[in-house]
Amino acid sequence: MKITIKNLGALKQAEFTLGEMTILCGGNNTGKTYATYALYGFLSTWREGLSVDVASKNVSELMAEGVTHIDINNYIENSERILFDGCAMYSSFLPTVFAAQKDKFKDSYFDVAVATEHIKPFGRYERHMKAASKELFFITKEETSSDVVVTLLVEKGRVRLPQDVIKKVIGDALKEIIFGQVFPNPFIASAERTGAAIFRKELNFARNRLLEEMAKTDQSVDPVDLLFKTYQDYALPVKDNVDFTRQLETLAKKNSYIAEQHPDVLDNFSDIIGGEYRVTKNDELYYIPKGKKVRLTMDESSSAVRSLLDIGFYLKHMAQPGDLLMVDEPELNLHPENQRRVARLFARLVNLGIKVFITTHSDYIVKELNTLIMLNHDKQHLKNIAEREGYCRDELISSDQVKVYIAEKSMVKLDGGQRRSYCQTLVSADIDPELGIQARSFDATIDSINRIQEEIVWGEE
Repeated sequence: MKITIKNLGALKQAEFTLGEMTILCGGNNTGKTYATYALYGFLSTWREGLSVDVASKNVSELMAEGVTHIDINNYIENSERILFDGCAMYSSFLPTVFAAQKDKFKDSYFDVAVATEHIKPFGRYERHMKAASKELFFITKEETSSDVVVTLLVEKGRVRLPQDVIKKVIGDALKEIIFGQVFPNPFIASAERTGAAIFRKELNFARNRLLEEMAKTDQSVDPVDLLFKTYQDYALPVKDNVDFTRQLETLAKKNSYIAEQHPDVLDNFSDIIGGEYRVTKNDELYYIPKGKKVRLTMDESSSAVRSLLDIGFYLKHMAQPGDLLMVDEPELNLHPENQRRVARLFARLVNLGIKVFITTHSDYIVKELNTLIMLNHDKQHLKNIAEREGYCRDELISSDQVKVYIAEKSMVKLDGGQRRSYCQTLVSADIDPELGIQARSFDATIDSINRIQEEIVWGEE
């Protein structure tokens, strides 16, 4: 899946490919968060933004015969056009994603390209369409068939739905079958997550008071509509982060596949935060430090504990294979040793089938990922190092699993290659199977520090 961005924040034009692990690094105000938020917004809304046009003859056949067959291959062949039109629609939606003025995005463009051969539709699919608690249609696709079968479940002539509604229901099913395994389900931990963790109770209280007061004063005002408009003041990833934090008590009643099948991953995470999060019967959230008989609220806990709250609850209660975990600056408030541990955690998640997308300023995270790449070879001395230093096989990754992009100024081709311009973009970093990631974004700063310190120490000699 290749993403193309034009005129978005600091980024004039940029392309990047989503890997099993994708890393954006670079200086401040270079466009990393813009690219991250734009991708998250698309992955969160593609079901509403893409449009699949169901032929009128299929609806007519369904109404007349009680069943219609649709060849999914015809729509897969047209997937490039479906995505192009959907991305054009999404581009006009970018001001809402970023909660910003429209004129700041009037020339912005976001595009996703997926090669037809990379589209793997769902094998088996079933969906019931209901209205007023009564089933109207049954949409199915068998494992080895390319036919989507739509069956009428009520007497012919008794369906009172407009043809456009029927087309939309069938079209939504076709979208899910075609693209449901192409676009991963995203979860984002934004850079604002620490504040959301502290004030989540206040957010609930403020919301409830707002609704109560509005209900008392003006019956003509729709409280939900006003509340939605208030939320529009925040970028979509931040809004979703706040909503997630407000629902932790409910989420705590669920178990992720990691909790059920890979509890050792949660043990590793517990080692990183030095304890565990716990929701009581009274729906109160606490942090319990290891080996201590105390429980701390979020505002009593360390900034590192708050910074990792969203990720911890996602891993324990939400994570599913095929997801995309997006973390803006995972190093927030973390000691260098814990930054290394988080890098190893991300690598384990990749090997368990969860894609990871991060933006980072941390040389520790990138260098630790380098180590995991460099150790991932069948050489005895590397196995000895891994065992001595406590690395497990599940943490090692290969260079072809990782994509790294540096946000910086570089020469890019514009207008289909007709002209070139030196502008802000994303430059793909080289990743060597033996030496790891060549992240020059950090190297220049580290070299400068070393040079100055060497001159301080040895300058008089």
